[in-house]
Amino acid sequence: MSEATIPLRCIIIDDESNARNTLASFLNEYCKNIEIIAMASNVPEGVLAINKLQPDLVFLDIEMPEYNGFELFNFIQKINFEIIFVTAYSEYAIRAFEVSAIDYLLKPLEIESLQKAIEKVVTKKHHYNIQERLPILKDAINREEIKKIALPMLDGLLFVEVDKIILLEADGSYTSLILSDGSKLYVSKKLKFFEEILQNRNNFFRTHRSFLININFIKKFLKGENNIIMDNDFVVALARERRQEFDALLSSI
Repeated sequence: MSEATIPLRCIIIDDESNARNTLASFLNEYCKNIEIIAMASNVPEGVLAINKLQPDLVFLDIEMPEYNGFELFNFIQKINFEIIFVTAYSEYAIRAFEVSAIDYLLKPLEIESLQKAIEKVVTKKHHYNIQERLPILKDAINREEIKKIALPMLDGLLFVEVDKIILLEADGSYTSLILSDGSKLYVSKKLKFFEEILQNRNNFFRTHRSFLININFIKKFLKGENNIIMDNDFVVALARERRQEFDALLSSI
């Protein structure tokens, strides 16, 4: 059997029997490249199954009694499998998953979303270590504030502190990020993505359809020209329709 046809061996960990059975049914029916090797109803059972069976993939519920899904990793020395979280978490937590580049599925499950998540694992789009991504996810959920973003690069992920971003500039389906150390990153994400995940950070403001800036790096505002000069001397346009909101923001600082 060729490597391409070897199914991914997976374990499902969820305290709700209906949730486990529904996911298993969907996998058996719609994801032929998946082999379910075990199901567990809590973290201790899941740890035993993982250590014994060495899966390729774990579907992990977060909200479980006694131990939540994150605590599973306290009992595993090396994570050599991929993870897809299954959650009914809030919209904010979804942004936390996005910035940490960790796959998730929302309850109630949708077949198309499940298939897309499986495809990412099968095609090995994640060449980077899950243990680097988990702290970002846990920190974002616990603090309810985005501190770091995992940015996809050609050779993996780059972890960037949000407060070191001076500005972001749209370039079609890509975004340029300029950092406080002078470096510039080119990321295959639209500016709208960053605007949404940073919406709870009061220091970021969308000045124009092309710009999202960190107001902590503003050096000067040229009122007559509706231009903002950043600390790195980059000139950012301020759209006329955003002027009133921008003035209100400045007065509140």
